[in-house]
Amino acid sequence: MKLNFTKMHGLGNDFIVLDAVKKDIPGIVKVVKKLADRRFGIGFDQALILKGSKKADFRMDIYNSDGGRVEMCGNGIRCLAHYIWSNKLSRKVRLDIETLAGIIRPERVDGLVKVDMGEPILEGKLIPTIVEGQIVDRPLAINDTSFEITCVSMGNPHCVIYVDDVDQFSVTKYGPMIEVNKFFPKKTNVEFIEVVNRKKIKMRVWERGAGETLACGTGACASAVASMIKGLTDRKITVALKGGNLKIEWSKKDNHVYMTGPAAEVFTGTAEL
Repeated sequence: MKLNFTKMHGLGNDFIVLDAVKKDIPGIVKVVKKLADRRFGIGFDQALILKGSKKADFRMDIYNSDGGRVEMCGNGIRCLAHYIWSNKLSRKVRLDIETLAGIIRPERVDGLVKVDMGEPILEGKLIPTIVEGQIVDRPLAINDTSFEITCVSMGNPHCVIYVDDVDQFSVTKYGPMIEVNKFFPKKTNVEFIEVVNRKKIKMRVWERGAGETLACGTGACASAVASMIKGLTDRKITVALKGGNLKIEWSKKDNHVYMTGPAAEVFTGTAEL
């Protein structure tokens, strides 16, 4: 079996795009796990499967490198939109993309992709966590340390933690332990944040099912919302990630979060399975 793919990235958060609009890909979980290996396969953080939709212009199925399917990926949807436009699959400037997190709407803006990420979810049980209500600065004991966590869902769960020096923080030590903590029934993405000023934060991320990545779009949105809830920043900020910057705005007008950033094609190829 031969499979055509496009390798893409959004701020170093890398993907393969597989076009399954006309034909499904059999054994997709095994295919993703095989191709995700950076030494024996192509290598990527997530696989984005483009499909047709009865509810929207297209559908995006997302699989982490470990084969697990997830609800939403902010960098991924910018890349998928770029793929659709560059392959002339749609002439629309603004697309409706069906995901497990609902309909997400990317649009072209000055060479970048702006995405309406919808309203953040702040209710604990819906994020989901094991407790009800809004979760802001709640203590969470992890081995030798107690963290104050703030939780937000952008269609997928996020746990936001503030540190003094994010560059020196042990993300790879604490990230995987927090990801699988019983407080999060479906596991969680974990963002470690350093507030630079009211218009900028720095972020490192441990992604559920993928490990530390160079960028996470939904994580940037969740971290921005958490920072705004806590009164640490303005409603429109820059989130500086290891792979580059994202512009995040939480609009008072419609309560939606808007993310703006780049998407790039790296190469195309054919994998033989």
